[in-house]
Amino acid sequence: MAAAVFFGCAAIAFGPALALVLLTVAAEPLRVIVLVAGAFFWLVSLLLASLIWFILVHVSDREDPRLQRALLILGAAISVLLQELFRFAYFKVLKKADEGLVTISEDGRSPISLRQMAYGELWAGPGLPTAGMADPDPSHAAHAAFPALPLRSHLSLGSLMGCFGLDCCPCTVSGLSFGIISGIFSVINILADSMGPGIVGIHGDSPYYFITSAFLTMALVLLHTFWGIVFFDACERRRYWGLGLVVTSHLLTSGLTFLNPWYEASLVPIFIITLCTGLWAFVTAGGSFHNVLKCLSCKQEDDSTVMMYSALQVPCED
Repeated sequence: MAAAVFFGCAAIAFGPALALVLLTVAAEPLRVIVLVAGAFFWLVSLLLASLIWFILVHVSDREDPRLQRALLILGAAISVLLQELFRFAYFKVLKKADEGLVTISEDGRSPISLRQMAYGELWAGPGLPTAGMADPDPSHAAHAAFPALPLRSHLSLGSLMGCFGLDCCPCTVSGLSFGIISGIFSVINILADSMGPGIVGIHGDSPYYFITSAFLTMALVLLHTFWGIVFFDACERRRYWGLGLVVTSHLLTSGLTFLNPWYEASLVPIFIITLCTGLWAFVTAGGSFHNVLKCLSCKQEDDSTVMMYSALQVPCED
């Protein structure tokens, strides 16, 4: 029974994140590097927040439970602010990396854009965008001199994204890295306790502690993914209200967890925030309700962009 609880809760907490990693990150070495680097930035923010909380606890009256709870809430707020600060620092690092790649490239163009590093855009091959995306560089015509149907047959996930009208994946590699490492630190001790010995709720506590913790972790991972999309877009477009909403929703989500073990008052609002933020990220990524209906009805328009690329021929050299 303990093993079933462990693997079941682990699958609930990290199942969606694992699927996103396998579908959008694992096949691209550069995205794996971005994923690991993002996790490092989150760990540094956690280290600083833990250090601040440790100092506050030791300089205060440790015998006062109300004061200690207030310090715990303050520490959570500081941790959220530091996470968002390091998310912005990570954005600046990726921006600098993109500018550096432009500097050292032979043609003055970066081999991978900031949007690709952050959003994980899907590309059909070297120099050729996925269906529905225009490539401004005519030199990439050499990569497009093959039929359109084989191209689409190798783009199952890319075709799905194009069907929904997205110019990028619904997850950001950077946001996903923040979510995964945050979820691991949130639930790892709980999963270890689920292996036993002991029975949850034997002393009158909620018997749903493990499963609600797993769903809470899943929501947190998805929220970080969605926050990454909205945050990076707001930074690129200088939409400060978007940054403020991301930070506010993050603070609200962390504050709701202090209502536990009253799970109805914490888990339900957090999933509502997750749904709303996911819709916001979907629109930010280029999605629309019309494309969702078109995809669900299996009515997909012919992609003239792919046909145009397939018709291009490499010019003969004199």
